[in-house]
Amino acid sequence: MNNGHYFLECSMKRIKTRVMKSLLATALLALMATSPGGLSAASAADSGALSGKTITVLLPSPGYPPDQIKRFEQETGIHVDQQTLAWDQLRTRIVTALVAGTAPADVIELDWSWVGQFGAAAWLAPLDGKLDAARLKNIAITPIFQYQGKLLGAPYNNDFKMMVYNKAQFAKAGITEPPATLDQSLADGKALKEKAGVKYPFGLPLSVGEATSTAWFLLTMMHIGDLFTADMKPAFTDKHSGGYQALAFIKQAMDAGLIDPAAANYCNEEVRTMFKAGDSSIILSDGPGPLATYNDKTQSKVAGDALAAVVPNITGKSRTYGLPEALAIPKAAKQQPAAQAFINWMMDPQHQSLIYTEARTLPTSTPALAALNKEGKLLSGEAILAQISGIGPLFAGGTPPWYPAFSNGAASAINALAKGQISVDEANKTIAEAAQNAMSGN
Repeated sequence: MNNGHYFLECSMKRIKTRVMKSLLATALLALMATSPGGLSAASAADSGALSGKTITVLLPSPGYPPDQIKRFEQETGIHVDQQTLAWDQLRTRIVTALVAGTAPADVIELDWSWVGQFGAAAWLAPLDGKLDAARLKNIAITPIFQYQGKLLGAPYNNDFKMMVYNKAQFAKAGITEPPATLDQSLADGKALKEKAGVKYPFGLPLSVGEATSTAWFLLTMMHIGDLFTADMKPAFTDKHSGGYQALAFIKQAMDAGLIDPAAANYCNEEVRTMFKAGDSSIILSDGPGPLATYNDKTQSKVAGDALAAVVPNITGKSRTYGLPEALAIPKAAKQQPAAQAFINWMMDPQHQSLIYTEARTLPTSTPALAALNKEGKLLSGEAILAQISGIGPLFAGGTPPWYPAFSNGAASAINALAKGQISVDEANKTIAEAAQNAMSGN
């Protein structure tokens, strides 16, 4: 064979190969478009059918670590344009675009508290049947992102309520383990005040903000209560209800000098600052996320002493709720199969473990958490795994659209209670009125 024939034959083979690849990719994309439910995004990514696509991803700062984005791009051939914004700016940008009928990005942030509003507006593409079912099954908090039976987001950043405490101050007060009941927590608070010299042992946000209402929600659960009945009527108006008892607990702790009166001006940030300074011993309504900061010597005076524990309860059986974040796809997104492939990749337990190691984003996958704990890389790992078994949604049917107005009304009433302006009875009635007004849109 002369050189001319050789190069001609090689060229023809390359052309044929390209044509076959192109036909295969076209066929796969056609199948995705026409098959019920479409070809799974993971299969499409594995086949290379999505290689060369570019997706935009819009998340709160700092977003995913650049190394993990690069790994996804190398494995799938899908290019990612990741954009990040501060929280308040992020929500404004997302809502503004969705109201206009456009997609702010192919993959967007979905906070747990947005589910009702976004679901009612039908802004998001349902993910049922589009993601790896086995990976979702191992994420206990997935139901939080369902609206009227449809899955609107895949949880990627775990957040749920836990108690955090200072083990050194507990030891100084002669306390050997975190409280399992609310009565014990009050007794421990008094011991910390008297024996460990902690002036205000309890950290609790009581300003007019969501940190305050979410703390009350948790205290309601600690008292074996729910916010609403199955037909969405307030379940906290009776004096024996969990919600009423939670308000009484706050009043009792304040009267006993266990909570700083200045907490009426505190959000989570101020409460955590007190804890890091050693000025409080217990944050009743915190989460596993800040543990790394509490135990960082460059940011905290209590580094090495901060631990998480399951939240106490009047029965000793812990119960809590999640406030996680999810990845979602707007209905108007142009690159939906590639966006699904991105979400699938981020749900992989191995990838979530690496992201936790790099960026401290707490995995939502239980196998990822178990693996990190086994390797000794998960702070308070045993407590976190124990608490996960007691996580449930705050609203069984999904977060309702009127949640923000109700939350703000509850926080205002609790703030007035903390300032001594109203009684427990009055605070309870005010919250019930806020719920009714929020539901009716007033």
